[in-house]
Amino acid sequence: MTSTTNEAANVRRRRLAVLVPLVIFLGLALLFLIRLNAGDPSILPSALIGHPAPHTDLPPIAGLERDGKPVPGLDASSFNGAVTVVNVWASWCVPCHDEAPLLMQLAQDNRYRLVGINYKDQPGNARRFLGLYGDPFVAAGADENGRAAIDWGVYGVPETFVVGRDARIDFKLVGPITADNYDSVLKPQIEKVLAAGS
Repeated sequence: MTSTTNEAANVRRRRLAVLVPLVIFLGLALLFLIRLNAGDPSILPSALIGHPAPHTDLPPIAGLERDGKPVPGLDASSFNGAVTVVNVWASWCVPCHDEAPLLMQLAQDNRYRLVGINYKDQPGNARRFLGLYGDPFVAAGADENGRAAIDWGVYGVPETFVVGRDARIDFKLVGPITADNYDSVLKPQIEKVLAAGS
């Protein structure tokens, strides 16, 4: 009788040894599926949405010129009174190369300003990058130590922000601008901010 009881207990333990990991696995799989279908991962919430843009004074990228004149750096006061699209980029960033043509398209619209924060880059490399793809920025600041990117809450380059006329951040796109999110996400967000200040 004791051996039968021991055998039954052993069978229960073996079943539990199989069931517990299975239940844990199924729970993790369910959590993964929920997170996977939660929406666009490039649209991450930012603590800065609705708050004033960080005070950003950055020197120009050394030697960067347009029409024989230096391209200015960033000045915090330039965010007041104009809708501004801020792109954080670097020449060493592979996705930045992919989004460069779309930034040139964005630059065609004169209803807003497109400015760049060049993140931890060498000036010569940044100039070559803009020489290769075109310079879409009306101003481009050199963030050599990465401090400005930290202030903006940047996870990694590239990232793009839309700042309203009131100098408050209205939208943040994490990752590169792509053909898909350009028309479906970024342009509608810019249009919304432009309409808000009309």
